[in-house]
Amino acid sequence: MASGPVLRRPLNAWRQLDAASRWFFPCATLIFGLFVLGMPFGIAGQAALRPVYAMGCIYFWSLYRPASLPAPLVVLCGLLLDVMGLSSFGVWAVLLLGLQWTTLALRRQLVPAGFLLVWAAFIALASLSACLSWAAESALNLMLLPLGPVLMQALLAAGLYPGLAALLIRAHRGPAAVELA
Repeated sequence: MASGPVLRRPLNAWRQLDAASRWFFPCATLIFGLFVLGMPFGIAGQAALRPVYAMGCIYFWSLYRPASLPAPLVVLCGLLLDVMGLSSFGVWAVLLLGLQWTTLALRRQLVPAGFLLVWAAFIALASLSACLSWAAESALNLMLLPLGPVLMQALLAAGLYPGLAALLIRAHRGPAAVELA
């Protein structure tokens, strides 16, 4: 028969695998969601959902689990958005990195705050990111682009974040909870 320490070795390996998968969960939700939103479902305005989803995930996970979303991954997700045909190469990589940096800078004030303040801060940061994207694309194209898509993106961000946050909160407290590993 096996003794106690021998039986614990596989248990520790499973616990380590469980902890690693819970740590990787924020990265997986971000990347998986971008690929799903990149599929051709024929939904009108589907392309506008990709940056809103990316901004929502990066904002949420940077606020509540910053160690699980490293900056190089954020840059890669921004480059993925750019490759999907959304904008010029590198624009969303810089914008998402700026969103993450700003969220980390405001983290001490936002984490203990209520949801309405967190939501308002997201609306402000997402609107600023949309405006900066419009400004960068206008400068790169040497002409002023229409403002309609910027307004649509800001409205989508404001309207979709509560639902996305509800799903991410459930995941954060359930299958992605590192303390339960």
